[in-house]
Amino acid sequence: MLSIFNSIPTHMDYKGQKLAEQIFQGIIIISAVVGFVYGLIIQQFGWTVYIVLTGFVVSCIVTLPPWPMYRRNPLPWQPVIPETSADASQKPQESQKKKKHK
Repeated sequence: MLSIFNSIPTHMDYKGQKLAEQIFQGIIIISAVVGFVYGLIIQQFGWTVYIVLTGFVVSCIVTLPPWPMYRRNPLPWQPVIPETSADASQKPQESQKKKKHK
């Protein structure tokens, strides 16, 4: 059962994070303006709150999950350098050297 959750991608690259933030802010601002204007026209502040909260929910659904559009620019990581036997023999000697603190 838990293996299903391990297969879900949970990462988002930096450009995807920037895009998600811009979309989130855009939806919130648009819903706030629309809600304010609509509430002003019908003289009901409650509708303003409902529209802004709806915009918040929509923006959360659009931006919080790591959709594939937020994972288009992965970082190129350095390849792993395997340790050789010569490197392994030098490491214990380095750990034996102690620095004197003043």
